[in-house]
Amino acid sequence: MAGKKPFLLRLDPQVHDALRRWADDELRSLNAQIEFVLRRSLENAGRLKAGAAKSGAPKGPRAQRPSGETD
Repeated sequence: MAGKKPFLLRLDPQVHDALRRWADDELRSLNAQIEFVLRRSLENAGRLKAGAAKSGAPKGPRAQRPSGETD
């Protein structure tokens, strides 16, 4: 977990469930989905340069990979 900062986050159960379903649809972990949503919101608000300090995470959902391809 080098370069990552741990942070406790309390969420409304409905928000948590919606994020979990979205993460499952995108084949991401819940943590990766939350970071994806936060990063996109920061970029849209002009608070973070597009593509700044990415951790090497996939750019899109893994579901778009050809069948049989794995990490």
